[in-house]
Amino acid sequence: MKILLYILLGLGLLVAIIHFIAPKTYHVERKIVVSANIDTVFKSLCSLKDQQVWSPWGSKDPDMIVEYNGTDGELGSTSHWIGNKEVGEGEQEITKIEPTSYIETELRFLKPFESTSTGFFAIKRVAEGTEVTWGFKGNNTFPTTLMMVFMNIDKAIGPDFEKGLADFKSFIEK
Repeated sequence: MKILLYILLGLGLLVAIIHFIAPKTYHVERKIVVSANIDTVFKSLCSLKDQQVWSPWGSKDPDMIVEYNGTDGELGSTSHWIGNKEVGEGEQEITKIEPTSYIETELRFLKPFESTSTGFFAIKRVAEGTEVTWGFKGNNTFPTTLMMVFMNIDKAIGPDFEKGLADFKSFIEK
């Protein structure tokens, strides 16, 4: 009985140490320059329906069901998706718009696990056209912090952002 108590205390201490050293926040972003007018780019990125056209997750589940509420491209508009195990279920709501420069959304993941993150697009004019930065950020809470010690979220999600931006470039430059 005493040995079992020591084992449990040791495991508890190990979990506490891992939680203490684990990253408490995450931030992933990628950039691309597109040959399109900044107003056109901004309007398209504000549209949750346009986002679905080039979304890397849409190609992971062509049968995904997506529903939209509110006026697309305006504050408070939402999309709700239900997909396969790769894309899960969740919703996205436009929470901040700074004309021609910044869009922020709240991403509420429901399945396979519940979490809330912030998605964003930063847009600016550059000599070659319009630079689009697509990002994703949030906080790690227990027990997610334990997984983040062993997982690199940038490597896990970054390639999806790269594919999405490449598909957006093709979409917006047609």
